[in-house]
Amino acid sequence: MLSSLRREGELGDRRVGWATAKRVAAFARPYRRAIAVFLLTVVVGAVIGVATPVLAGDVINAITRGGPEAGGTVVRIALFIAGLAVADALLSLVQRWYSARIGEGIIFDLRTRVYDHVQRMPVQFFTRTQTGALVSRLNNDVLGAQRAFTSTLSGVVSNVIQLVLTAAVMLTLSWQITALSLVLLPVFILPARRVGRRLADITREAYGLDAKMNATMTERFGVSGAMLVKLFARPEKEAQRFSERAERVRDIGVQSAMYSRTFFVAMLLVASLAQALTYGLGGWFAVRGSISAGTVVTLALLLTRLYGPLTALSNVRVDVMSALVSFERVFEVLDLRPSIAEPADPRRVPPGTGRVEFRDVRFRYPSAAEVSLASLEDVATLDRTVSAEVLRGVSFTVHPGQMVALVGPSGAGKSTTAMLLPRIYDVTGGAVLVGDVDVREASLQSLRDTIGVVSQDSHLFHETILENLRYARPDATDDEIWAALDRAQIGDLVRSLPDGLDTVVGERGYRFSGGEKQRIAIARLLLKAPSIVIMDEATAHLDSESEAAVQRALAEALSGRTALVIAHRLSTVRDADQILVLDEGRIVERGTHEELVTAAGLYAELYRTQFADSPLPPREPLERPKDSAVDR
Repeated sequence: MLSSLRREGELGDRRVGWATAKRVAAFARPYRRAIAVFLLTVVVGAVIGVATPVLAGDVINAITRGGPEAGGTVVRIALFIAGLAVADALLSLVQRWYSARIGEGIIFDLRTRVYDHVQRMPVQFFTRTQTGALVSRLNNDVLGAQRAFTSTLSGVVSNVIQLVLTAAVMLTLSWQITALSLVLLPVFILPARRVGRRLADITREAYGLDAKMNATMTERFGVSGAMLVKLFARPEKEAQRFSERAERVRDIGVQSAMYSRTFFVAMLLVASLAQALTYGLGGWFAVRGSISAGTVVTLALLLTRLYGPLTALSNVRVDVMSALVSFERVFEVLDLRPSIAEPADPRRVPPGTGRVEFRDVRFRYPSAAEVSLASLEDVATLDRTVSAEVLRGVSFTVHPGQMVALVGPSGAGKSTTAMLLPRIYDVTGGAVLVGDVDVREASLQSLRDTIGVVSQDSHLFHETILENLRYARPDATDDEIWAALDRAQIGDLVRSLPDGLDTVVGERGYRFSGGEKQRIAIARLLLKAPSIVIMDEATAHLDSESEAAVQRALAEALSGRTALVIAHRLSTVRDADQILVLDEGRIVERGTHEELVTAAGLYAELYRTQFADSPLPPREPLERPKDSAVDR
């Protein structure tokens, strides 16, 4: 009951419609037989719980009656009580097994379904969503939904059966004592509700503080956050802020403990007073001969089984609502449709396809309301503003084996153009083709097998080098892995490590330098062996030595492949087969380096700006310019 009272304040006046309840019932359908057996054990257990006090009263009556057969009667009843106890113990084991099977099965189904669904959401979903709020859906809300079929369902059924049987037996034995015993119930429930509301308030505050502390720890314990704290000499300030929040959580914990203990003591006191009243009034009736001594004992024992179900059922609405709200929050995520979905009748992109074509491509970023949830962004309402177009009629063709460079000012649409190719985003107008297949009609697996990306900050999972490499090709042999590492100019370094391929790279690969991490990522791309490669500023933030090593690795990655290269530093793309100059979402110039310089347009202006002091810069191998901004 105390837990229910806590949640009552959190739920407020929230309502859940029948549609959610029907979905929950449909979700539980695979477990209907297990649920039926589970409920049967609950009912039988409730019957045993009521039968035992009645038999205990029979023992007292047999003793008080006396006679030559009294001893045998007492022994028989005692043996029957013992048998019921054994049966109840076995039933509790069966009940727990079915409860665990149903509950853990539901957790598995919900978590895997939500995880799979979230993995299919577009990139914009992840850029807007609070990671902690999303993880909470897979943990807290899934566990809350599980309670609907374990503690809530069993509690409601058990309490109803036990309450009906207990009340029926007690009224049969003595309606006067039963009615008088229930007088004290409001004395307990009404103050308990006030305690529950106060508990809900301080619990909600504690949850908020815990969330803030978790967010603080997540940011400050990451490598980037820890570095920032050190560089700005803020450890003492951070410790002070954290201490203030933790101090309030401590105080709330003390208050919560005292409220809980007060509640528990009050519950025991009221139950004890009611039992004392039963003994007193029942004993008076027994002395006068109205009822037997065994009946008094039976009533006193049954009373303990009456208060529990009554108090629990008084908050059954909160328990049911809590479980349904948890389901509703999970369904809310499942109902958010991914904007990038597998086509109904997917076409397979043929292996080795190298031709790329953009046909009058237009694109705008979707609004928050199209890709996100307000509850996952921690905002009241989502922004529905339709953004302006980022690309406005972009058309070009890349033939197999060609290198095409996208250049232009920041925000011109270079990276956005490249990300339309592997269908990270979908065009809002026109079409993108790989070979002769519109990417929206291609199977996502075949499309992304065809395309590889080397980005500015290639991500590595907090796993071993081997696991990160096999993420591209799970069936790759050790020889193929070492060959890819050698081609990526990182094989010798990996061999020198004590654990070799089993070396854990650390969170986001921070145990390695930027150049080493990039070369591991390039080795992963070489294992994937795509026919089309997108290079998005792949050598930014690297020192000269690391940059040179990465350049050699990139030369291997691009050899014999179609390449779409995004670059700021124009000297890196002088040898491109075609250079496309984007400005405000349009291709304003196209041609070779010499043609564009001669044309004296935007490209020539950008070129002169970059090399004002060096009109004839030396040719450099293809690399990513040092620009940390993410182009759109």
